[in-house]
Amino acid sequence: MTCGAAVANIYYAQPLLPVISRTLGVSQGAGGLVVTVSQVGYALSLALLVPLGDVLERRRLVSVLLGLSAVALLGAALSPSLGTLLLAIAVVGATSAVAQIVVPLAASLAPSHQRGTVVATVMSGLLIGIMIARTVAGLLAQLGDWHLVFVFAAILMAVLAVTLRLVLSPVPPPEHTTYPRLLGSIVALVRAESLLRRRMALAAVGMGCFTVLWTASSFLLADPPYGYGPAAIGLFGLAGVVGAAVAMRAGRLTDSGRGRQVTSGGLVLLTLSWPVLAVADVGGPVGLIALVLGIVALNLAQQSLLISHQSAIYHRAPHARSRVTTALMVSAFAGSTVASALTAALYPLLGWPGVCGLGLLIALAGVGIWVLELVRPSPSEPLAAPSAATGAGVGSPSAPATGLPRTPVEKAACSQKVHHA
Repeated sequence: MTCGAAVANIYYAQPLLPVISRTLGVSQGAGGLVVTVSQVGYALSLALLVPLGDVLERRRLVSVLLGLSAVALLGAALSPSLGTLLLAIAVVGATSAVAQIVVPLAASLAPSHQRGTVVATVMSGLLIGIMIARTVAGLLAQLGDWHLVFVFAAILMAVLAVTLRLVLSPVPPPEHTTYPRLLGSIVALVRAESLLRRRMALAAVGMGCFTVLWTASSFLLADPPYGYGPAAIGLFGLAGVVGAAVAMRAGRLTDSGRGRQVTSGGLVLLTLSWPVLAVADVGGPVGLIALVLGIVALNLAQQSLLISHQSAIYHRAPHARSRVTTALMVSAFAGSTVASALTAALYPLLGWPGVCGLGLLIALAGVGIWVLELVRPSPSEPLAAPSAATGAGVGSPSAPATGLPRTPVEKAACSQKVHHA
């Protein structure tokens, strides 16, 4: 619930832009900055705020960010001008990245034999939040106006902040280090871990395909032969919810040791979804059925892949789950940004078949990356946590980037500690 509600905050404004622009007396181009600012705030927070989950008490961090989000949303609802609205929305975007702190928090609270299922459940909530945000915003705006949408979101954030503070036990941070060293350790992890790099590339592929679909499908459905209005177009997001719900099965498969099979199946399904989606261009019942089936398949594939990626990197770096989440999601966001720009450029030239071809090429790139992983597997056993006695962190001068002992003497000392334990 928290993941879905938090990430929905940056999507509520998308169907409201014409109304917001008209109310504030600005052009639609200027009003479109609301979405841009929220995305920029979210991206910066992914890189700079989410890593704090490894060095701060997570329950308090999550509650504080949800509370700040509630205040910022209320400020957005009360904004008398575009300038104040943009400022409030920037804070909303930054605090909404709390969703990516909740995921490693849930993974830490879960027993190891259920971690994949827990991550799948939480991530399904996140994707469902993205899918239904536009529908909720449209319904509330129809009942009242766009201010009501942000008031509703503010109340929801406040309720969740209090609830999580009351029901969760404190979650001690896995490490103690300085903030600059914390950020530097993310770079060190990416450089040292081939598993993380490959999963980052696959995350960019999956989110890229996801963005191509949802960017271009609005154009497809608004133009002939469909000619649907915004309300009808928004209902197609419910097909994505079905894919997200079914994907929770992927978490149970991951827990049973079939994570690599989940990744393989997800990439095959991602690739096959594009020929099915291409049929939607013919219109009529056949086109609609193909579009719905393609949406369900692609969202199922994307969600299964994300679950597999997070389970793999959380197992590999149990002491740095917030930081590897940062690396994974920044890569996914970069893939989404590039795919969005390519889709916007290609659709006017090549139409729906052209963007389906783009999506297929992106998916095939992911297949190539995964074939490399199957041929030359990356290390997957858990890394040892950095020594608390020396204060060494990942990427610090006194410890290797992986946190593992480097020399024979260090290895022997480590073995002796394990024997005594």
